[in-house]
Amino acid sequence: MVSAERMAEAFDELAGGYDDDHHDEIAHALLELVAPGEDGEIADVACGTGAVALAVAGNRRPGASPILAVDLSEGMVAAGRARAVRLGRAQAIDWRVGPAVPLPVADGSLDLVLCASSLHFLGMRALTDWRRALRPGGRVGFTLPVASQFRPSGTFAALVATDLPLPRTSEDAVALATAAGFTEADAREITVGSRSVVLTVATSRTPLALS
Repeated sequence: MVSAERMAEAFDELAGGYDDDHHDEIAHALLELVAPGEDGEIADVACGTGAVALAVAGNRRPGASPILAVDLSEGMVAAGRARAVRLGRAQAIDWRVGPAVPLPVADGSLDLVLCASSLHFLGMRALTDWRRALRPGGRVGFTLPVASQFRPSGTFAALVATDLPLPRTSEDAVALATAAGFTEADAREITVGSRSVVLTVATSRTPLALS
């Protein structure tokens, strides 16, 4: 297993040239499927430069709790903070540098967990932790690359989790969420540029035993 330090270093090196437009498009597509409300307790897991958190923040009601945005990479979080300032959303997001698994939240405290373009680096342990963190009836929304098109190279090939099967179809993503203990799963495939991605939403009806 790749160390947290190596993971952080790899994404720190990427932060300066991160493809925000690509990840913003994926984030907006995911949010169209999930349709978050204007309030509630929300986390953006392995947030990168904050594509999901920034998009959600743009539709929050005044006074809603800040969105928790967590990433292991200090460089990514710094870039996300700068974007939030430029967009006038600095107060709407609680940025944290640190491991995304486990999430730094109490058991059963979240209404929605979102994770775009990152679950394949976190692995199955993330899905388990999300059930811990979600309230009964809370939802999860995540994206995964389509297996047939995913060809990581160099450092990033070694960072991909080996215990999480990438979906070949949207049906595979539904099966993954169901096997992890979620219900009411729905998924759809989209193409962004030259890459295909599966978007998935599901509900946590029976949370894990609280620690």
